[in-house]
Amino acid sequence: MPKTDFHGDMPKREFWRDLKPIDQVFRPGALPEAYIKDAPTDDERYYVPFSETVGSRPLWISPSQNRWCDVLYARAAGLVNRHYHPQAVFAYTISGKWGYLEHEWVATAGDWVYEAPGEAHTLVAYEHAEPMKVTFNVTGPLIWLDENGDPDGTFDVFDYIALCREHYDKVGIGSSYIDSLMR
Repeated sequence: MPKTDFHGDMPKREFWRDLKPIDQVFRPGALPEAYIKDAPTDDERYYVPFSETVGSRPLWISPSQNRWCDVLYARAAGLVNRHYHPQAVFAYTISGKWGYLEHEWVATAGDWVYEAPGEAHTLVAYEHAEPMKVTFNVTGPLIWLDENGDPDGTFDVFDYIALCREHYDKVGIGSSYIDSLMR
């Protein structure tokens, strides 16, 4: 069946083909974009262990903003330590099923979540036919919490970078891979 445009009409042609690209793509001092092919890869070497059951694939890292974007991954039931966010977090579910013990909703493919600053939660991945893969945009730090909800350590972008470097050296990708993600 032929594809139609968003109005339901048959497209005549890609009207933009005759447009000239912008000559000066980047302003002086601007850093290049980050392009990650197959961001939610099935190659588990790219997922840095956050816990025994959940890993994180870094996509973009900003030390100056104490911020990162990643794909959080669990192939089966999983858990990320209880934590608190003093900054906003955004999430988009690619596959699988996940949620927080403290909320009634459960996210599946296509669901988007905004986590307000000041929210504490326990992230869990549910059993599902597909692995949990969720993109997160995190501005750190995360404040780890004990079983009573009291602070029990922190995790910021610098901890994330060190964890990623160690893992990528260990699995043969090389710690310099992280440098390519920094902006």
